[in-house]
Amino acid sequence: MGMPYNEKVIEYFQNPKNVGEMEDPDAYAKEGSPACGDMVALYLKVDEETHEIKDIKFKSYGCASNIATGSIITEMAKGKTIEEAKEIGWEDAAEELGGLPDLKTHCSVLAVDSLREAIRNYEERHGIGEEERETTEEVVEERLKHVMNPMKGQDVMKTELINDVKVEEGKTVTVEVDLESDHQFASAIEEDIIEKLEPRWDVEEVKVVFSEG
Repeated sequence: MGMPYNEKVIEYFQNPKNVGEMEDPDAYAKEGSPACGDMVALYLKVDEETHEIKDIKFKSYGCASNIATGSIITEMAKGKTIEEAKEIGWEDAAEELGGLPDLKTHCSVLAVDSLREAIRNYEERHGIGEEERETTEEVVEERLKHVMNPMKGQDVMKTELINDVKVEEGKTVTVEVDLESDHQFASAIEEDIIEKLEPRWDVEEVKVVFSEG
């Protein structure tokens, strides 16, 4: 049986560019979950005046396609403004790699999602564009659609893992999770929820409350 990947994908898998964490990033995002098979975490340094992406790094957990697409996305985005980088699509990443097996196109989608989430994270921190809007329960539920339920392989909203969402005065956000606090995935889900909500410009505190069983 022949190798399912072309030479460029293999090169980026074996020698990925811009790998690693970043100290004090201006923005951060994580899409997917190791428990579900694939994950991409992405870090940005952005020029505050020009919005140019000055530096970008990623960490990946998954297959060769996942690592290769994470790497190619960083090269495609570096030097672009966040507005320009938003326009990079999964088809662009796959084309830049010379194509991916049909069963692996979701890997390029995951890499692009992580880039767009990192840009959204930056905008939320600075109250830019659409992320200038006030945090409401509807906005919180939208953000929770990017938190993975490792037990189901889908987001916590679709899998009905969230019992309730409250946004109080002073912008304290409380998220009630239908899971016991000592569950093996409880801390990971709590961390992901906080990561998605805490950076918003008008949020002062995020509380994650678990069921008592």
